[in-house]
Amino acid sequence: MSDTTTLPRPRRALPSMTVIGPVLALVLLVIIGTALNPNFLAWANVTNVLARSAFIGIIAVGMTFVITAGGLDLSVGSMAAFIAGLMILVMNAALPALGVGVPLVLLGMATALVAGLAAGFLNGILITRLGIEAFIVTLGSMGIYRSLVTWLADGGTLSLDFTLRSFYQPVYYGGILGVSWPIIVFAVTVVLGEIAMRRMVFGRHCAAIGSNDQVARYSSVNVGRVRLMTYVLLGLLVGVATIMYVPRLGSASASTGLLWELEAIAAVIIGGTVLKGGFGRVWGTVIGVLILSLIGNILNLTDLVSPYLNGAIQGAIIILAVILQREGKAGA
Repeated sequence: MSDTTTLPRPRRALPSMTVIGPVLALVLLVIIGTALNPNFLAWANVTNVLARSAFIGIIAVGMTFVITAGGLDLSVGSMAAFIAGLMILVMNAALPALGVGVPLVLLGMATALVAGLAAGFLNGILITRLGIEAFIVTLGSMGIYRSLVTWLADGGTLSLDFTLRSFYQPVYYGGILGVSWPIIVFAVTVVLGEIAMRRMVFGRHCAAIGSNDQVARYSSVNVGRVRLMTYVLLGLLVGVATIMYVPRLGSASASTGLLWELEAIAAVIIGGTVLKGGFGRVWGTVIGVLILSLIGNILNLTDLVSPYLNGAIQGAIIILAVILQREGKAGA
């Protein structure tokens, strides 16, 4: 029997208001930002906002699959900090042998991808094989990764060699036709993620597992393997985001990636993905990322609210988004 007939029915799509709500919120933010500052829609500001949001956006795409399958990962920010620190150490150590050039940069990128895959795999194995709650596993690994990067930096900052940093900077600041590489990579990640979520068996399995893992198991879905793959995918995308992030500052410390997990989860929930799993949409996550980025940008461009309250605003938005989801479900 084919996958389309054996899969359990995923959770029904959310009511229309939860679909158009984030879009309306995004449009409203653009209007407010334009009214408050005439430079809000300037090309330099728009590209700056998109480039800065690309890191969270890439990670949030992976988080969409994890949450859709009924999981959660609180460690992505700390994971990114550890990967960045490890990447910098490897590149600095290999500099005398390889010299400044493409092979050294490729070595650093490979280090980030392998470390991300390994970290995601470790989280997934502990959750799927040992049956430990995702909240507990990722909360623990969040502390572990943050402590490891602090230890590697001896409480300070790990920095790329100055010459190497100059050579590596175009990975963040360069691009095509005025569009920087982080924006391009983010766009490609979103397109591939949307295809995987909507057109591939993997996406349907994630929704089926998040909706009811027991029914999915009875329908011959390998629940453990699919959930493991979501964490591995997320780890890989954390590695990709770190590759794009390191050339921006050329350093890593205990504060690197701070609150990234909050921003990624907030973006996913704001975009309409159900926190308990069973329904997810990558395009909605993109809107959630843009909403959070524009809020931060408006706070920076105006004096309405202190930018230091950005985290508080994001936390309030998460709570509000979940409340709206529950109200929408109750009215469905």
